[in-house]
Amino acid sequence: MENLHDKRKIYEQSELLESQIKLNPMEQFRDWFVDAGAHPGISEANAMAVSTVEADGCPRTRMVLLKSYTWEGFIFYTNYKSRKGQAIESTKRACLHFFWPPLERQIIIKAELERLPENLSDGYFASRPRGSQLGAVVSPQSDVIPDRNYLEEKLTALEQFYEGREIPRPENWGGYMAKPYEIEFWQGRPNRLHDRIIYNFQSDFDWTVKRLAP
Repeated sequence: MENLHDKRKIYEQSELLESQIKLNPMEQFRDWFVDAGAHPGISEANAMAVSTVEADGCPRTRMVLLKSYTWEGFIFYTNYKSRKGQAIESTKRACLHFFWPPLERQIIIKAELERLPENLSDGYFASRPRGSQLGAVVSPQSDVIPDRNYLEEKLTALEQFYEGREIPRPENWGGYMAKPYEIEFWQGRPNRLHDRIIYNFQSDFDWTVKRLAP
């Protein structure tokens, strides 16, 4: 067994003070996301962990790509029948997490989820590379399959079937809008006295802003 007690980093890249932040967390997210997208050490700024709670009460986390964000929330796509999709359909909630180590920043988002209208999912599906379209049709996501050949054979058959034809979006595949009701921005600081600013959505459609102890 390896002792990891001494594996630690000193965080000193930046700070997050009340005098610097935006009143709306979506504006704050936009600013940080732009910084992450421009940083040469971050290859996928839109990679986020999505955590859902399954029937046994245990959270399950996986990496997903953010495909869009608006004033209303965050958009990603998945198979509605996957473990992720089934958990979302059951609870209507998820936690999104962005971590950008080179910037010493992370964002934690608690959100309520709803399916995108079918026309929006259709539009995005049509914009995907053909291989990604076929992959969405081929894979019974999260189901047990016999082996790798099962997928490869299905892919070959579908490539032949759809040769020269448009590939329709599967009914069980589409987008979710994650509407945040809590967003925490975390900025690493020296001596583990990190900056943590949390926004909470209110019934009057405004946001409260508070500082949390690290």
